[in-house]
Amino acid sequence: MHPFRKHLEKFIKVDDKLFDEIISYFKIEVVKKKENLLEEGQLCRHHYFVLEGLLRKFYINEKGTEQTTEFAIETWWITDNIAYEHKLPTEFYIQAVEKSRILYISQDNQEKLMKAFPEMERYFRFVYQRAYAAAQMRIKYLFSLSKEEFYFELLRKHPEFVQRVPQYLIASFLGFTPEYLSEIRRRIVS
Repeated sequence: MHPFRKHLEKFIKVDDKLFDEIISYFKIEVVKKKENLLEEGQLCRHHYFVLEGLLRKFYINEKGTEQTTEFAIETWWITDNIAYEHKLPTEFYIQAVEKSRILYISQDNQEKLMKAFPEMERYFRFVYQRAYAAAQMRIKYLFSLSKEEFYFELLRKHPEFVQRVPQYLIASFLGFTPEYLSEIRRRIVS
């Protein structure tokens, strides 16, 4: 079954005809490893759904270092929500960590889709609620856990994810250096 259809069916009822109509609002693309889908200063025109692969969102901080703020693996959505919703230039980059196959939709098409199929409004409401909840938990972990505890929590909840993502990107996401992450990992092994 198509990964997007399977994901839709977690939230709404979809038959073959409805799915064919819904999918017509999207485009599909294969992106190479390290290819940018979005770069700082560009208008954010799309919302991306990962069919296969891994994407990340990051910005370049005042020290010139990439700071990863979000990842998206299969069946996850990613965009710069503020820039997307308000048609603004983004302050972020969205990049493929692995060769990835994605669906994407423009804001105009997303609006048309939700108007034509009200059940899609419900679907996107669930998507945004889950994204917001994940962001809330990340903020909680940033403020309540040590960096080491944050890493262990990520490892406990998503071990396959931690194994899949390069160590320097995990460190960037957690807010510390790859060297510090190596030190933590060495202590786990010994």
